[in-house]
Amino acid sequence: MKAETDICIIGAGPVGLFAVFELGLLDMKCHLIDILDRPGGQCAELYPEKPIYDIPAYPIISGQELTDKLMEQIAPFDPVFHFDQMAIRLEKLEESERFPQGGWRVTTDQDAVIDCKVVVIAAGGGSFTPKKPALEGIEDYEGSSVFYSVRQMEKFRGKNILIAGGGDSALDWTLNLQPLAASTGLIHHRDGFRAAPDSVNKMEKLVADGKVAKHIAKLKALKGSNGQLEAVIAGSKETGDFEIPCDTLLAFYGLTMKLGPVGGFGYEVKDGLIPVDTEKFETSTPGIFAIGDINWYPGKLKLILSGFHEAALMAQQAFRICFPDRRLRFQYTTSSTDLHNKLGVAAE
Repeated sequence: MKAETDICIIGAGPVGLFAVFELGLLDMKCHLIDILDRPGGQCAELYPEKPIYDIPAYPIISGQELTDKLMEQIAPFDPVFHFDQMAIRLEKLEESERFPQGGWRVTTDQDAVIDCKVVVIAAGGGSFTPKKPALEGIEDYEGSSVFYSVRQMEKFRGKNILIAGGGDSALDWTLNLQPLAASTGLIHHRDGFRAAPDSVNKMEKLVADGKVAKHIAKLKALKGSNGQLEAVIAGSKETGDFEIPCDTLLAFYGLTMKLGPVGGFGYEVKDGLIPVDTEKFETSTPGIFAIGDINWYPGKLKLILSGFHEAALMAQQAFRICFPDRRLRFQYTTSSTDLHNKLGVAAE
């Protein structure tokens, strides 16, 4: 996939989403890349129901509610999302009519190519990376018969799948893949699940109907050759070790945060963070900005509301790069008829 836009935002957490709003007010179009399968970043992935108390005007709001409100707020600006993808390469473009100052090309691990005038790093603590089962030789099977995410369901049609984990991801994919798979198994170290009760109930119904095999045991080893899985060795005190035939293992053991490829895009990185100025929140490379938890400057506070402030100032400089021949006029959203029209609301 090849696309052109004004701004490419790496990270679709709350700060990246609010940046779409600030940039949209100034007529800049945005594409966003996120390794997760939905917007919200840490708020949606790690604590969707956890209350947040320091968002202005909301005495209390959950991570998912905040994400939903931000998505509603940016809807008039039609951002384009590239979910389930990681930005892995950043290249400087030559000057052209479309990109008079050169611009940037961002490439993802799913071969999406986005040419843009400005890059904004809003990746929070970095990329979410999966926690892997501690199984000898698992790397030999990764990408061929061992997976930590589902990006294309059809890829698993007709497979003999074993899903490992006890959270929402494990249960959701058990339910969604069961109709496609030749056989479906679920393995968890205890007979208790951290997923939504409705999902647990639906899974137990499939088990009772003989459509899903549930194993209360721990993964012990993998059996196969040349990257192709034949079975998983599992075991518990009650059962001892036993084999579970399967050709595909999906492991959902949670996520950790790492800076990932964005740490090697050419700008200065210090102790896993990206230093920026406090006027524009620009990195050491002109035209590349960093906002939110991933940046650093003296007095930095890792708060969502701080990231919102950074997004607003970043947008002012991004405008100057995107539209060097246009004058930037600061306007309050309460008094601009043009802005009211953009947002689809009536002016007072």
